[in-house]
Amino acid sequence: MKAMILAAGRGERMRPLTDHTPKPLLPAAGKPLIEYTIKQLVEAGFSDIVINHAHLGLQIEERLGNGHRLGANISYSPEGEQALETAGGIINALHLLGDEAFLVVNGDIATDFPFAELKKRTVDLAHLVLVDNPVHNAQGDFGLNKFGLVLSNSTEQFTFSGIGLYRPELFSDMPKGPSKLGPLLRQAIAAGRVSGQKMDGFWMDIGTPERLLELDYYYTQQR
Repeated sequence: MKAMILAAGRGERMRPLTDHTPKPLLPAAGKPLIEYTIKQLVEAGFSDIVINHAHLGLQIEERLGNGHRLGANISYSPEGEQALETAGGIINALHLLGDEAFLVVNGDIATDFPFAELKKRTVDLAHLVLVDNPVHNAQGDFGLNKFGLVLSNSTEQFTFSGIGLYRPELFSDMPKGPSKLGPLLRQAIAAGRVSGQKMDGFWMDIGTPERLLELDYYYTQQR
């Protein structure tokens, strides 16, 4: 199974840090955010990794190269200076991801999620990993029913972690170009074709300089 790291976001909320450095290369405890994710994926058996990029994306290629230094085989899906959004970025990279289900991880999260267990999952169109709602997303995104299917609305809502398994068929009717993943997922959810699970371990969305500092402290304390 191949994996994709979404690394094309402009990182507006991280400015001025992202004016000269792409968000995935911002350091926490002395190492770029994206290298933590690559290390976790490789250790979980995901060595073939696709990375999309846009804003200052060549810096990512220069830093990571072919990935061999980190035990990975990295392919890149450049989008130019204007990112294609989440679904658009995946669609643009489908030719690199193969015909089977693949893993997608947001490039601006930090987590101890055991990625290896996703290799055993059966997937209809998508399988999402959900977490308890952080302060900055108190209303949540999706619910889960007792059968493990994701619901668009539920009495108990959770936050999408940015970790998901997808089959290429989810995107088969979508044209190339900018498009968001959320509406596409909600269509598949309405058809009962998206499963999910809730994780209870460590997870952070590194969306602001303050959260980057929190992560820096967390990783430093782990040493």
